[in-house]
Amino acid sequence: MSDPTLSELLDLALEAARRAGALLRDGRPADLGVAATKSSPIDVVTEMDVAAEKLITGYLSERRPNDGFLGEEGASVPGSTGIRWVIDPLDGTVNYLYNLPTWAVSIAAERDGERVVGVVEAPMRRETYRAVLGGGAYANGDALRCRPAPPLDQALVSTGFNYVGPVRSHQADVAQQLIPRLRDIRRSGSAAVDLCDVAAGRLDGYYERGLHPWDLAAGDLIAREAGALTGGRPGLPADGDLTVAAAPGVFEPLQAALDELGAWHD
Repeated sequence: MSDPTLSELLDLALEAARRAGALLRDGRPADLGVAATKSSPIDVVTEMDVAAEKLITGYLSERRPNDGFLGEEGASVPGSTGIRWVIDPLDGTVNYLYNLPTWAVSIAAERDGERVVGVVEAPMRRETYRAVLGGGAYANGDALRCRPAPPLDQALVSTGFNYVGPVRSHQADVAQQLIPRLRDIRRSGSAAVDLCDVAAGRLDGYYERGLHPWDLAAGDLIAREAGALTGGRPGLPADGDLTVAAAPGVFEPLQAALDELGAWHD
C-alpha cells in the first residue's frame, strides 16, 4: 500500500475490530438483556454494544488521540486531523440478543470526509472483510468480486426493515411489490453483513431505507471496491433515505424499481 496513512488506519481498524469481535463472541453473558431502547421498544441496545464501542474508541484514541469519532452508541468527537472513525460496534444487535450468528463489528475511517478504509468483522462466520479506497476488497486475505449480473428477475436481493411500525409497514408493501420482479428476497438483520455479501458474490443486490452512517460506512466501501455499484435514489449517494448496492447490471434496474415503488419514503 503506497499511502502510509491508509496502511496505518487499516491496521488499526483491523485490530480494533478483532478485539471487539472477540469481546462480543467470548464475553456474551448467558443472561444478556436489553440495556436501553432507541427508536422504538424493539430497537434495542445491549450492555455489550456499549462495551464494544468503548473498547474500539479507547484503542483508537490511545494510538491516534486527535482523530474524530462517530459511533452508534454515542461516540461523537470532532477531531483535528481530518480523520474520523465511523463505528458500529455491533451491527445486528437483535440477532446478537437472540444468539443468532449474523452480526458484525463495522469500522470505517474517513479522511477529509471521504471513506478511505472499511473493516467488517463477522466473528461467527470467522470472516474479516476489509477494503482501502482504490485497493480492492478482501475477506480473510482473498480478493472479493461481486457476481456477474443476472437479469433482475433472476437476482437474489436482501433488505432490512425499520423498527418503527408504520415505517416497517410501508417497507413491507414495497417488498411485496418487488418480490415478483426478483428471484427472491432475503433478510439477514445486519446491513454490514449484507453489503459484504454483495461484495463476496453471495447476493446480487441489497437495499434498505433508514440506515445511519455507521451502518453503511465500511460495508459500502467494501462493496464498491469489490466492483459493486452503490447509491441512493438515482443520482444520489447511499444515505438514510435509501441505500442500494448491487452488481453493475442489477444496480440500475433495481434502483429504478425502488424509486418507482417509493422505497425512499415512509
